[in-house]
Amino acid sequence: MKSDQSDQSAVQTIRDRAAALAPELLAVRRHLHANPELSFKETETAAFVTKKLIDMGLQPYTVAGTGVVALIEGQPGGPVVALRADMDALPIQELSDIPYKSQRPGVMHACGHDVHTTCLLGAAQLLTELKGQFKGTVKLLFQPGEELLPGGASLMIQDGVLENPAPAEIIGQHVFPRLPVGQIGVRPGRYMASTDELYLRIKGKGGHGAMPELNLDPVLVAAHLIVAAQQIVSRRANPKMPSVLSFGKVIANGATNVIPDEVYIEGTFRTLDEAWRDEAHVHLRQLCEGLAASMGAVCELEIRRGYPCLDNNPAVTARVRTAAEAYLGAENVIELDQWLAAEDFAYFSQAAPACFYRLGTRATDGRFAASVHTPIFNIDEQALSVGAGLMAWLTLQELGQ
Repeated sequence: MKSDQSDQSAVQTIRDRAAALAPELLAVRRHLHANPELSFKETETAAFVTKKLIDMGLQPYTVAGTGVVALIEGQPGGPVVALRADMDALPIQELSDIPYKSQRPGVMHACGHDVHTTCLLGAAQLLTELKGQFKGTVKLLFQPGEELLPGGASLMIQDGVLENPAPAEIIGQHVFPRLPVGQIGVRPGRYMASTDELYLRIKGKGGHGAMPELNLDPVLVAAHLIVAAQQIVSRRANPKMPSVLSFGKVIANGATNVIPDEVYIEGTFRTLDEAWRDEAHVHLRQLCEGLAASMGAVCELEIRRGYPCLDNNPAVTARVRTAAEAYLGAENVIELDQWLAAEDFAYFSQAAPACFYRLGTRATDGRFAASVHTPIFNIDEQALSVGAGLMAWLTLQELGQ
């Protein structure tokens, strides 16, 4: 068993190596941030990542179109640990006036995937330099399309990314502006929600707004439906089970004096229980079709099943927490609350023991606190060396070093 002194020496070695990589990590992140690509269109990003891996002496290969995979092989006889980073950006126009602002109108790394990719490349560099000192294999997964159904994780799994060799576990990290640089958040068990996309079309009979008796108003039906659907969460769900039903898009393309023929609605349903998820789909369909019919209209509901719930394996997460406390200090490892957002890393968590943790990116003076998925999201770039070094350290600990 290693002594506390040797553990601290090993920690300091990784910290020092990660700090030495900081200028390169900064350049990589700013290049990626300035050149974002949308989901499943990450061709330039994949090529950039591939070149970086080849420069490390690795042999990357393509999976799921624009995904990139590589192996770091240490000494024989050890386990396989997979590390994942997503690469895609969002259809958001960046508003921050920074030197490395997105050069692609309407596309922005607003969810930190440029950070994730940079940190994994940094961890890969550190682990490649140390491969003579550990037993086992590190499987690097650079994933496309996290932001768009069906999710790049599911496609990578279909392409066999969790085979040959099969990882004993998989680790992922994600930016978290609520925490300052130098802290991470973890949570064992169920952490993030399932997500389903809802598309509704309510058909009636349009006409002049001054003659409602000759029409069948789909706007009125839509109004009743939007309100009534909330009873699925408030009265059909177990109140101890978090659920969210939100409608974010309503199109009734009439006018002040024109009742339209139909209304189009988009929404999302999320929960932390897969059985209730399936039951809620049935209730929602019955409500939409039945309520519309009772008012003389027709409602067509399409439910696009999205990502499953994300589960952090308790044993893996406990080990990650212990290792992170050694690297960052126990006071800098925070217990997370459950979150009703969704992540396609959930597919990995359903297929292998997994831990998905959050990396603090807010500056200690309060800067860079804007939420992800906003046009002014940015990070304190000191988080890059923290994220790269921590991921390398966690991997070494999982490999038994």
